[in-house]
Amino acid sequence: MPLLVLVAGLGAFFALGLQRYVTFEALAHHREGLLGWVGGHPLAAPAVYIAAYILAVAFSVPGGIWFTIAGGFLFGTALGGCYAVIGATLGATALFLAARSAAGDLLRARAGSALQRMEEGFRRDAFNYLLILRLVPLFPFFLVNLVPAFLGVPLRTYVAATAVGIIPAVFVFASVGNGLGAVFDAGGEKPHLLTPPVLVPLMGLAVLALIPVVYRAVKRRQGERGHHG
Repeated sequence: MPLLVLVAGLGAFFALGLQRYVTFEALAHHREGLLGWVGGHPLAAPAVYIAAYILAVAFSVPGGIWFTIAGGFLFGTALGGCYAVIGATLGATALFLAARSAAGDLLRARAGSALQRMEEGFRRDAFNYLLILRLVPLFPFFLVNLVPAFLGVPLRTYVAATAVGIIPAVFVFASVGNGLGAVFDAGGEKPHLLTPPVLVPLMGLAVLALIPVVYRAVKRRQGERGHHG
């Protein structure tokens, strides 16, 4: 049943053509209507956004970063980031629970060789290893959602490491969304890069891009020290 639900949900997403709405063009086109609806429904709007984010992550729908950016655009960096963390964590938890159910065998095949590559790290220190995988995008997000379930990581550990680990990237992309208004206001022209709504997100993206480089350099140095020792 969990597998059928996941497959049916992903199939329905593409069958209904919903992917055409998960674009920056659609966000710009429906900007006024979306902002007006959010402003007029202060309680319903966050609930709908979080529910949509949960479904997107649970069904492994492409466009997770877009959902985070849209959250920053609609609700601002702080609230949009918080709503995205809640939605992403709950959606990842739903997929984790599905992987521990009868759907696990088929989902395990989807994980492929990544399962063996991650196994040692999870066996050694599940929380810290999962935290690193959330902070440093060494593997696709959906794989990091699935593999811990196959390796017996406790649910509490999984939820805590996921919620904490995604915070930096979520708030960076939410700040990108918050700065989209300046881009849209430019009317297709290039916005001034030295304005805070544009410059701050760019700096955040630069830091995120450097994290994998720094991590690999540290691991390489540790390996060299171990080899010489």
